[in-house]
Amino acid sequence: MVTAGTGGIGLETALGLAAAGFAVTVVGRDADRGARAVEQINAEQPAHPGRFLSADLASLDQVRALAEAISAEHTASGEPLTVLVNNVGAMFARRQHIDGVEASFVVNHLSPYLLTELLLPTLTAGAPSRVVNVTSAAVGVARRAFDAVEPPGGYYGFHWYGRAKLANLAYTLDLAGRLEGTGVSVFAADPGGAATDMTNGTLADPKIVSPPLRLLWPLVRRRFERSTSGPASVAARPSITAATDPALTGRTGLVIGPQADPVAPFRAATDPRVADAVRRLSQTHAPVAARADT
Repeated sequence: MVTAGTGGIGLETALGLAAAGFAVTVVGRDADRGARAVEQINAEQPAHPGRFLSADLASLDQVRALAEAISAEHTASGEPLTVLVNNVGAMFARRQHIDGVEASFVVNHLSPYLLTELLLPTLTAGAPSRVVNVTSAAVGVARRAFDAVEPPGGYYGFHWYGRAKLANLAYTLDLAGRLEGTGVSVFAADPGGAATDMTNGTLADPKIVSPPLRLLWPLVRRRFERSTSGPASVAARPSITAATDPALTGRTGLVIGPQADPVAPFRAATDPRVADAVRRLSQTHAPVAARADT
């Protein structure tokens, strides 16, 4: 299953998984985009037809409903869920909230965190299986304070995006340790960058970076343009590798970098204090015990 799999890096990831022999489910909000994605997957003549499931992954209620449906389906059919790629991501030029929580933190961390936690019984039952969480080099500009879901001060979309991705990377590495020996391997995949709806829609706005970087905006913008000029098919390679490479069998807790090779994780993501703080925030704002029908 590939979240946000109806376009860009997500669709290219789904195409790669289909080519590797997987029956691929893509998840997204737009039924028309979903239908086109499935048509494109099936045009590659995969061993199994693709399918689309509708869910707004910015809504934790819809994440819960999606997980419940997937779990029930696999229980009924006996078919294993062997790969979950949490590809969903979003950057916001202006501060937004979803159910009272800062939107970037919801979409880039709480949503994939909750979906993964709710599907762990299904993934464990289908082991050997893999979880792939898509990360970003933006973790390097993140504020590393996780005492609250949103730190005080001004809102700068790129830095807040990086902070949410840092939270998710810390969670990914922590989860790998938790699941050691279960048969569920957990990886982070750094796509490096590509021209996508997200990057095209926000990275041209200087207000997404902090005031010191705005003073250097021509240089910063050129760097953004260079880092997001590649094709989505290349940016999907790390996710595909993490999901399928037989050389990774039995391994876990790795970051697969833009060249589709393991790289050292960003140091702050390996800090147990960061992982503990992220865990507390996640459990508070996306409690796993809650259900969509409660």
